[in-house]
Amino acid sequence: MAGNGDQWLADLLYRWEGGQWALRDAWWTSHVIHRGGKNLSTLAALLVMLALLRACVDARWKPLRLPLLYLLLAVGLSTGIVALLKSMTQMDCPWDLQRYGGLRPFIGLFQPRPVVLGHAACFPAGHASAGYGWVALYFFALRLRPHWRWPALAAALATGLVFGLSQQLRGAHFLSHDVGALAMGWTVAVLLYLLMFPPAKHARRAEGQA
Repeated sequence: MAGNGDQWLADLLYRWEGGQWALRDAWWTSHVIHRGGKNLSTLAALLVMLALLRACVDARWKPLRLPLLYLLLAVGLSTGIVALLKSMTQMDCPWDLQRYGGLRPFIGLFQPRPVVLGHAACFPAGHASAGYGWVALYFFALRLRPHWRWPALAAALATGLVFGLSQQLRGAHFLSHDVGALAMGWTVAVLLYLLMFPPAKHARRAEGQA
């Protein structure tokens, strides 16, 4: 963002689409990836919630309780914080900017925003967070099946990348918006993991088993 990398990439996409956001309302970007991706992430969260309820009533699923709770909280908190930040940062989407056929001038993240410009909510990227929020799967797998942690992380990163790139192609976000969503998802996942599974506690448990 500070080095104008956002505009450099957006300029390339904008020119590639013929000096317009030709894919803004395309079926595969707006319906399949945007709307369908949002529904897929919601469905995944509901499945985690149902699994957690099952773990609370079925003793055989007891070892899954805390990891499932962690996963649900991590995804919910990361996407929720991104939504909150979007309402506070007051940054426009590329398609709203004069540079890309819109009506508004570019206002940086830490620049004062004139009241006459109205409300904006594009940073960090909400849709990308619906994919990047699942980076918590890395730590979920680390607790249950450590050898699955890298495939789980790769799946979450790939999902967030697809969600984010499709929105950039529509003119809905800059690259830094997606990076911000990923950073928030990873930060929440790490901090919550350290809170719910303290390293000292694991060390004492290992010593007791030795």
